[in-house]
Amino acid sequence: MSKNLSALSFRKGLENNVFTRMVEAGAATGTAETPEAVHEIAEHHLVGDAISLGAVSFYDFLKKGNAGKKVFVCNGSACLVAGTQKKLHGDLTKHFKKEEIGHICCLGRCHQGGAFQHDGKNYSGPSEAALKTVCENGEGDSSDHYAVGCSLPQPMLTAEFPGIEKYYAPLQALFAKGQDALLVELKDSKLRGRGGAGFPLHFKWQSCREVPGAVKYIVCNADEGDPGAYIDKYLMEQRPHSVLLGMIVAGWFAGATTGVLYIRAEYPDSVRIISEAIADLKKAGLLGKNIFESGFDFDLKVIKGAGAYICGEETALLASIEGQRPEVRVRPPFPTVEGLFRKPTIVNNVETFANLHSIITLGGKTYARTGTEQSSGPKLVSLDSNFKKPGLYEVAMGTPLEKVVNELGGGFRVPVKAIQVGGPLGGIVPVSKISELTVDFESFKNAGFLLGHAGVVSIPESFPMIEYIEHLFQFTADESCGKCFPCRLGSTRGQELVAKARSGKGNGDRIDPELMTDLLDTMEITSLCALGGGVPLPIKNALKYFKDELQPYFNSNLA
Repeated sequence: MSKNLSALSFRKGLENNVFTRMVEAGAATGTAETPEAVHEIAEHHLVGDAISLGAVSFYDFLKKGNAGKKVFVCNGSACLVAGTQKKLHGDLTKHFKKEEIGHICCLGRCHQGGAFQHDGKNYSGPSEAALKTVCENGEGDSSDHYAVGCSLPQPMLTAEFPGIEKYYAPLQALFAKGQDALLVELKDSKLRGRGGAGFPLHFKWQSCREVPGAVKYIVCNADEGDPGAYIDKYLMEQRPHSVLLGMIVAGWFAGATTGVLYIRAEYPDSVRIISEAIADLKKAGLLGKNIFESGFDFDLKVIKGAGAYICGEETALLASIEGQRPEVRVRPPFPTVEGLFRKPTIVNNVETFANLHSIITLGGKTYARTGTEQSSGPKLVSLDSNFKKPGLYEVAMGTPLEKVVNELGGGFRVPVKAIQVGGPLGGIVPVSKISELTVDFESFKNAGFLLGHAGVVSIPESFPMIEYIEHLFQFTADESCGKCFPCRLGSTRGQELVAKARSGKGNGDRIDPELMTDLLDTMEITSLCALGGGVPLPIKNALKYFKDELQPYFNSNLA
């Protein structure tokens, strides 16, 4: 059935996109889950109402429960451990009814805490007076300020933008050399995807290029939902052309004529700034027909999300664009063979595309001199509000994690017992292990952790680790697409086990270590994607490194 739905959505095309109609339908009241909207979308899509309802009811900002919400409080990990949200929620109740206050995850304001969204704008850390102005008058400073630093001799990802003409000039020489020459540079660069998996870029791009097909797509996964990460947000809002150039290069290489940026609704400034940058490119003649008189046609389209963490998984994201319920698809076939509308598609995240400018200007071999043999190039790292100097920093792959924490970040402003790197699916690293790690895929993997997207959340000594474990289970239960049992049921059962143990009603509510291990192993081994399969890692890390703290919640000794 899903292939038929993909074909129907393809007939409507991106200019008459079904998912965009869903988002627009929910804009006025906060929900598209009404009989009228569901039926109208279904008729447009040429499907039954049940199919349409199944899609719109999935998204946080389209489902029925979102109707009438006027303000949304961030419930991401970084704001949770910052301890700012309880007071913020209380302050908001002075201006809004209880039923008008919703929750949102995450706004990318992890460097400050106290984050919320009102009237389509994001705010963080306001004083009570400033909060009153925002809530009552709809006015206030929604701009985002944080430190941006670089430890490289010459910045790459954080380099100043020289203007469209100069920045895009290397494309003309690239087009003259041909795709085979670029493939050599990509292989020499050893660039690996920055979305978390670290998959070799040249392999993915070559795979899509070699698949026959008159229609192909380039998709930018800008659904950066990991709490603690605001890396993609920085690039889209302060270096948007680095992302767009990378997509143009990918389109030219693979033979695609259309690129799609799927940007999360939690980043309204990113949606606006990227859209403005695309308009500037069209004015400059760098999008559309016959770019640089090369015979290459390419255009870009922005699609705004509707609140679903699972859309950070590439196949769920593609299903979302098609207007289907964003459930993970079984692979193979991989998106390079059967992606958006079941056509060959390259899917990379924001930071991955942003690396292309350095590769085509410096050359692959020169680019690869930054970093390590297996993890080349620069990496952006974002630090949360528990650092003395929170912000975003560009470092070479292989940089000691201790340097990032203590030199760039200035150390912690409160006593911290662990950091979680790479979002809710990333490992929990005790502070004693920080000196043993370097910022690259191999170091983290070999030590039993995960670099992931490299957003850092600091867990204070005062924050109970058992509460953090419950938070991880709850996050997974809330965000699961529901397609596979291990993720959907396992996360819910895990949250229930921890909640009962935390209630302290009696010894019978303590957790059986063997049962917890079996649950985590089942989720890890049998889940369809990295959501259910990834969350066991940080929980296992916590059980290993914080036995003494967690032991009272278990009915026998932890291994």
